[in-house]
Amino acid sequence: MLMFDKAKSIGATGAVPFLWDDSAAFDGLNTSKYALLPGFCDVHVHFREPGFSYKETIASGCRAAARGGYTAVCTMPNLDPVPDSVGHLREQTAIIARDARIAVCPYAAITVGEAGSELADLEALAPFVVAFSDDGHGVQDEGLMREAMQRAKALGKLIAAHCEDNSLLRGGYLHDGAYAKAHGHRGICPKSEWGQIARDLELAAATGCAYHVCHISARESVHIIREAKKSGVDVSCETAPHYLLLDESDLREDGRFKMNPPLRAREDREALLEGLSDGTIDMIATDHAPHSAEEKARGLEKSAFGVVGLETAFPLLYTNLVKRGVLPLEALVALLDAKPRERFRIPRENDFSIWDLNEAYRIDPNEFLSKGKASPFAGQTVSGRCKLTVYHGNVVYSEA
Repeated sequence: MLMFDKAKSIGATGAVPFLWDDSAAFDGLNTSKYALLPGFCDVHVHFREPGFSYKETIASGCRAAARGGYTAVCTMPNLDPVPDSVGHLREQTAIIARDARIAVCPYAAITVGEAGSELADLEALAPFVVAFSDDGHGVQDEGLMREAMQRAKALGKLIAAHCEDNSLLRGGYLHDGAYAKAHGHRGICPKSEWGQIARDLELAAATGCAYHVCHISARESVHIIREAKKSGVDVSCETAPHYLLLDESDLREDGRFKMNPPLRAREDREALLEGLSDGTIDMIATDHAPHSAEEKARGLEKSAFGVVGLETAFPLLYTNLVKRGVLPLEALVALLDAKPRERFRIPRENDFSIWDLNEAYRIDPNEFLSKGKASPFAGQTVSGRCKLTVYHGNVVYSEA
């Protein structure tokens, strides 16, 4: 049956209404009060299975995604075993086939074991994965990255790079800025990110590879990517809500503020917002990276890198960007849905989400459906609550 004739549809592709057969889950909703949005697509999540199911599973990650209005996610390959061969990948895809309630599109590793020494079996893996990435590790060897790009180009696949020059890390774990200096922490300089981006963009220009930069955080990264786009390099990039909404002035001595790359300076955050507005930044991904409570309770120095974000991304961005006039709602929806789907070739699947954009509430990690609870936004008041998410015509999340 046709539904939502009174709901406000924003950002949906095409003019044809969505088809949905499970009208019972819609009972009691006043459709004129809600906004109908597409199901979002996150090209950068960590669902931790196989290998680290105590942090997250495919099932729990899908539940968290659906609660946040997401109906498609791309899962990063830092798993055990690493999906660097078809045999290893099958361990993950078997779990996806069994437990996923939304579209879960796996990455394969660029290198064997993500160790950066030998390329994975890219040709055998290509038909089964959305792209190649060594997320969590920068590929240090320039020659190896060049070969990876050449082979990915021949296969018609993206290289999605975590850009990090290990020689510049020096044991750092926070941005090398005012907060680190004032509190005696070891810093990570921005060049560890943008230096490898610059290297890879030269390789992408030479090879013609479609290249995607993960979770950019530095103003120099924005500038370098902007100039590469002007010169015709086939490059796209993402940033995450925490880099757009927080900077080092928001840091606390708490592991929920530790992620990689780190929160940087105010000037970096402002450059990211400018890059979002002018189209340099193509999409927003969450880098949803759950850990156990114990792993995130060791303070800034010793806690594991990573925060969760699937359940809070849209409300935070809607509250802080749309309601404050930084971006129109249609532009935000495109950054969360149409643009990532287009770049990563992820189709729509009769999916959508329904939101009460006026409902205000405080973010409470105890309510998260993710196993991970570490959020730098805990306690913040946001507007916009997901009421219902549908994928393939089936309800995958309902607030009721």
